[in-house]
Amino acid sequence: MSIRYEANLKTVEFVTRKHFLKKCVTGLGAMALGSLIGGCDSSGAIQTLAGMSASPFTPKPPHFLAKAKSVIFLHMAGAPSQLELFDYKPELHKLHGQDCPPSLLDGKRFAFIEGVPKMLGPQATFKKHGESGAIVSNLLPHFSQIVDDVTFLKAVQTEEFNHAPGQLLMQTGHSRPGFPSFGSWVTYGLGSENQNLPGFVVLLSGANQPDAGRSVFGSGFLPSVYQGVQCRSEGDPVLYLSNPEGVSRNMRRMAIDAINNINEQQFREIGDPEIMSRISQYEMAYRMQISAPEIMDIKKEPESIHQMYGTTPGEASFANNCLLARRLVERGVRFVQLFHWGWDAHGVDKSEALNYGFLERCREVDKPMSALVLDLKQRGLLDETIIVWGGEFGRTPMLENRGGTDNPFVGRDHHNEAFTMWVAGGGFKQGFSYGETDEIGYHAVSGKVHIHDLQATLLHQLGMDHEKLTYHFQGRDFRLTDVHGHIVKDILA
Repeated sequence: MSIRYEANLKTVEFVTRKHFLKKCVTGLGAMALGSLIGGCDSSGAIQTLAGMSASPFTPKPPHFLAKAKSVIFLHMAGAPSQLELFDYKPELHKLHGQDCPPSLLDGKRFAFIEGVPKMLGPQATFKKHGESGAIVSNLLPHFSQIVDDVTFLKAVQTEEFNHAPGQLLMQTGHSRPGFPSFGSWVTYGLGSENQNLPGFVVLLSGANQPDAGRSVFGSGFLPSVYQGVQCRSEGDPVLYLSNPEGVSRNMRRMAIDAINNINEQQFREIGDPEIMSRISQYEMAYRMQISAPEIMDIKKEPESIHQMYGTTPGEASFANNCLLARRLVERGVRFVQLFHWGWDAHGVDKSEALNYGFLERCREVDKPMSALVLDLKQRGLLDETIIVWGGEFGRTPMLENRGGTDNPFVGRDHHNEAFTMWVAGGGFKQGFSYGETDEIGYHAVSGKVHIHDLQATLLHQLGMDHEKLTYHFQGRDFRLTDVHGHIVKDILA
């Protein structure tokens, strides 16, 4: 066998899927961790070993002067009904119980509606609040007190009307798996401000994970070092992060040094950038063994803060996650992604009813999301932090009639043509409402904001040009906004 043939076999061995799964998957928490370091620089170039030994944690400069430096994205998985929260339509009261006009059904696709459904009036009461006179329902009494700090986007649009594709489009810019998530793009473009914590942290609450799974916070084709790190407000902050019994910190340091030496040798032979990501992940895991437990321990917060958020230390709750989000951005984490599951109010049972489960979801998020805005504001952090709130789409103004028969409880079907989101901080206008829907909340009639427009605008506030934040993959440059997206300048302060 020739030397060249042996070398080729060795190369093939390193790049095969079987070898990767056999050699690279371990029980150490480092392998599950992503942060903003390592892999590639902002132009997508592979880092060298010398570059790694320099300062891989140094923040990367934005394309231009930024208004904000971090993002907290509150994704309400399942899609809350804008018609029960923010988009008050008195005309729906008049139409309640009447057959839906054919003009609203012709040529339209729905997830579950069949035949002719009945119109459904608002299942909440509304009134104006604040100096801005923003109209908010009685289901969000705490949020009603902070309306002058937020910008409402009343005419958000998306192409998707099913949960997994809708969540993927919102978080990755594409409705198919395999693309980098919003947080991955941001940490890829801007780097980290904390050497001991990941740049992209994910916090989950509710009975289930997002319908699209971990793809909504994965790194796609970006180096895996940019994937979101799922942390927990209950138990160990990161699974398998702690050393096994009998393994000291010095022993762990020696083991990581030995593993990294092997990885460096592999990188010299193969040049695979994922090897450098692996080294970075081991190092981050080692540092997080000290930093993560401290930052995830909310028991140290004063009682006044716990009262403000409605937190209970030790629970896996949205309230605890909101407080953790503040603690994380306070310490330089670039992107914090919260997913709160359970908003899919179809009306098929109590948990999915606007007059039962939906009310529970509102109570779970109202106080903590309002406290998050106020807490960042009182600490002088709101100006440099963007808070985003919303689901993957909205809900229809008609009652859902699954299979052509009214559901046993009150609910609405998925709707992608118009729904409400809100943003706060980070250079956005305060006490402002942008966009409008028609008299029943079905069509957007002004101020339309597509998901890609929202993504482009958020990146702009972080100092990044969404058309220049690219990564070369499979023969072309990809970006978060794909080939779409316009900055919504009217909502910028």
